[in-house]
Amino acid sequence: MLVPTPRSGQTVPMLGAIIIVIALLVVIPVGVMVSGGAIAGIISFFVQKEADARHEGSELIDLNG
Repeated sequence: MLVPTPRSGQTVPMLGAIIIVIALLVVIPVGVMVSGGAIAGIISFFVQKEADARHEGSELIDLNG
């Protein structure tokens, strides 16, 4: 991925564009998936605690085990 410069004829690496493409295709999707999993785990923890507190004393709680 080298592009000749108009003046000198030397090639210039497109390092910035390569880094941006890698970030868009790899880093950002992985970050979204990992953070989404973490957020889902946190939400499920608090929802489970709230449900257990709301239905305390029910015989059905023992079946959730």
